Parts: sequence; C-alpha cells; structure tokens
Amino acid sequence: SKSPSRRQNMPVRYFIMKSSNLQNIEISQQKGIWSTVPSNERKLNGAFWKSSMVYLVFSVQGSGHFQGFARMCSSIGCQKSQDWGSTGFGGVFKVEWIRKESIPFQFAHHLLNPWNDNKKVQ
Repeated sequence: SKSPSRRQNMPVRYFIMKSSNLQNIEISQQKGIWSTVPSNERKLNGAFWKSSMVYLVFSVQGSGHFQGFARMCSSIGCQKSQDWGSTGFGGVFKVEWIRKESIPFQFAHHLLNPWNDNKKVQ
C-alpha cells in the first residue's frame, strides 16, 4: 500500500522499535524494509492510516544507543521476508531511513514519555 497523502490536522506518531540485533537494522537500512512481531502490526498499521506521518526510532536491545530513525512508507502487508531469518516476524513494510547514526541514550534523557509514566525515552 502506498503512503496516505499528508493529512492536515492529523497527529504525527513516533514509535521506538527495539531490535534483538544490529544485523536486522543494517538489513533495513540497505533494503528500506522492516518487519516486526505480529502483536505490533495492528498498532503500526492504525497509526499509518490515521496519522499524517509515522516515525520509527530504532534501538538494539541492550546497546544503550539509538541507531537512527526512519519514516514508515507503507502499511504492513502479508508478505514475509526471509532476510531476518526468524519465523517470529510478521509482514514486511517499507521504510525510508532519515538518519543512520548511533546516538547514546544520554543525548535524549530530556525526552519523557507521557504514556509511560514520564519515563525517559530509550
């Protein structure tokens, strides 16, 4: 599915995407795709269709860093990818990487998540 046209007065949504390893993020950066566990798909697809833009901020679990961020460019389909080598992932969707850089969490400690008891974003 193609990206919806930019909708005025619709929220921009942000999601932290945790990856179990750096290789998955490198594959995403090379191919412009991502896949997540099925339990995340409904929330991401809903945000994609009801928001003006959806940004995904990526982090490898336990790294203490963000590895960059991307814009969600399509809804999540049924097609799966063998790129990640895991049967636990759902459908593939397109992403456009905006920044590919390792940034320590400490640089974002001023950001608090009001939907998670105002905890630091990391």
